[in-house]
Amino acid sequence: MANKNGAFSQFLSCLLLNELVLLAFFSALPLVQCNTDSSDVQSLQVLYNALNSPSQLTNWESSGGDPCVESWKGVTCQGSAVVSIDISGLGLNGTMGYLLSDLMSLKTLDLSDNNIHDIIPYQLPPNLTSLNLASNNLSGNLPYSISTMVSLTYLNVSGNSLSQSIADIFGNLAGLVTLDLSFNNFSGDLPNSLSSLGNLSMLYLQNNQLTGSLNVLTGLPLNTLNVAKNHFSGWIPSEFSSITTFIYDGNSFVNGPATPLPPYSPPPPGGTHANHTHSGSSAHKTPTADDLSSDSHKGVSARLIVGIILGSLFLVSLLLLALVFCIRKGKRKVTGARASMGSLSVGSNQSVTAEIQEPRVKSVAAVVDLKPLPAEKLMVERVSKNGSLRRMKSRTTATSYSVASLQTATNSFSQDNLIGEGSLGRVYKAEFPNGRVMAVKKIDNAALSLQEEDNFLEAVSNMSRLRHPNIVTLAGYCAEHGHRLLVYEYVGNGSVHDMLHFKDDSSNTLSWNARVRVALGTARALEYLHEVCLPSVVHRNFKSANILLDEELNPHLSDCGLAALTPNTERQVSTQMVGSFGYSAPEFALSGVYTVKSDVYSFGVVMLELLTGRKPLDSSRPRSEQSLVRWAAPQLHDIDALAKMVDPALNGMYPAKSLSRFADIIALCVQPEPEFRPPMSEVVQALVRLVQRASMVKRQSNDESGFSYRTPDHEAINIPF
Repeated sequence: MANKNGAFSQFLSCLLLNELVLLAFFSALPLVQCNTDSSDVQSLQVLYNALNSPSQLTNWESSGGDPCVESWKGVTCQGSAVVSIDISGLGLNGTMGYLLSDLMSLKTLDLSDNNIHDIIPYQLPPNLTSLNLASNNLSGNLPYSISTMVSLTYLNVSGNSLSQSIADIFGNLAGLVTLDLSFNNFSGDLPNSLSSLGNLSMLYLQNNQLTGSLNVLTGLPLNTLNVAKNHFSGWIPSEFSSITTFIYDGNSFVNGPATPLPPYSPPPPGGTHANHTHSGSSAHKTPTADDLSSDSHKGVSARLIVGIILGSLFLVSLLLLALVFCIRKGKRKVTGARASMGSLSVGSNQSVTAEIQEPRVKSVAAVVDLKPLPAEKLMVERVSKNGSLRRMKSRTTATSYSVASLQTATNSFSQDNLIGEGSLGRVYKAEFPNGRVMAVKKIDNAALSLQEEDNFLEAVSNMSRLRHPNIVTLAGYCAEHGHRLLVYEYVGNGSVHDMLHFKDDSSNTLSWNARVRVALGTARALEYLHEVCLPSVVHRNFKSANILLDEELNPHLSDCGLAALTPNTERQVSTQMVGSFGYSAPEFALSGVYTVKSDVYSFGVVMLELLTGRKPLDSSRPRSEQSLVRWAAPQLHDIDALAKMVDPALNGMYPAKSLSRFADIIALCVQPEPEFRPPMSEVVQALVRLVQRASMVKRQSNDESGFSYRTPDHEAINIPF
């Protein structure tokens, strides 16, 4: 009996143990089959739609689904978080979407070797260690959000169409080991923040349009450096002799590696020529002692000849001065002038000095005009209110121009060169001897107080760092002899205001797609100013006249950062901003306070202009229709009224649903209460969704709802986003 009881208890123990094991197994199932973080899922869905829902991305879904459980192609997870996306080389076509920044746990993002276009999104996954966007069709510049990705060790954007100066964004990326910016269209000098990359081992800059010297790279621990086929000049720093692989052919360096000259010192005469001693794949070779000795003798001979010539010129100049002095003295004796000897001597010296100095000033101006020097650190002397002299330093990446050079380029600021007029002054077209065309804003000193004059260089420094494909770049400035001038890149196809309100013929009419492109581009510009720049930049003068169009009708927002030079109350600017009142938010009219939300309101007014073709204020219309916002806002949700509001110049060539969604965005932006207006990032997302939905509709039949939709297919599809 005891044996039976023992066997039974043993059976119960085994049964209980099995139940515990099964319970533990089933309770562990939810941990294994966990749901992916909802924000990660949404980000991947937006990316999938932006890439036009490609079949190559197996298991991906535009709505629903679970990336971690369903093993979406190229997606790697840890727990419920997406930590890696590698979808390179799949022939993907589209854009990168707008929600990548929500992938908080993502460490690796590889979209290389596809055909992805448009700009790199401003907000990227913040905790990336590796970002590879190589061999696509990306345009614009590097986004400033990269500057906050402090864990980044690998960055590759080679083989795209990125342009403008390389953004100065590397100051916080001390862990970066590999940086590849090759085979793009970058121009200008290397940014100073590259010197902060204390762990950089490999740097690839070949096949761009970069200029200036390589001195900023001298302190880096590089073992691979490729700068071939750019426009670099000056000496090759001697520190580069320790770099294992150094490729530098196709530039204009001074006779190979040598000891660098002091900053901004010109090379010896006759020594500059392109280096042809290395092939595109060869490594840098340290010069021998014989080579250096030969170069040294050549340099001594050249300096000796130059010294003899300069000495001779100096002696001739002295003889000429003595001759002029004797002649003038003889003339004074002949005329028998009875003025006192002291006053005669002073007048004579002043006259001679004036005659000698005048051509010298012109000569210097001509040199500056041909090649203005970059003013990375500018020392400025200012007289304070109490009369004391104080010195201030201001850093800027813009170029310093002389007044004389700008006078020459603008034909002495002639009326023929006048292309616009704003609240701070007039804008002139400038053509420089090197063929470059720029726009020069001549600031009216009466518009600036003494305090604002003191802040001019600080404002220039801040404006010069604004880098965005939809913002007009500040290229230079002039702060000489009390003048204040700004030199911008020239955008030569007029403004949106002119295109809407002064069109000469129907061929110049902006199509619906072009208007959406203008709205999206300028929304992205404001998003950059408000949400990417730290601190935020408020435009304060956003209007259609400040949106310039290039030859492809891409928008470029002008006057960004000029708010620092203008007062912030309506009483002070009432005479300067009369033409902007139709764009002003209600809170500005009431209190003079202007914020980023006021910019959002002004953006909504511009969208109304694009939709209706009407001016914000138009006294020629009936009284009830003179204010565009008051007339249009109550009708934005009425589909029948909306159809009657559309710009007649469009001739009905627009999609009904796209128009309705466009109007919904306007209604949000022009709300009277600033706290209810959306941030510009939400406006950008709404416009992107509008374009995405429009693109999907084109693949189906024409829109049959609402009023007619007669936009040609080729017109409707070609909207970048």
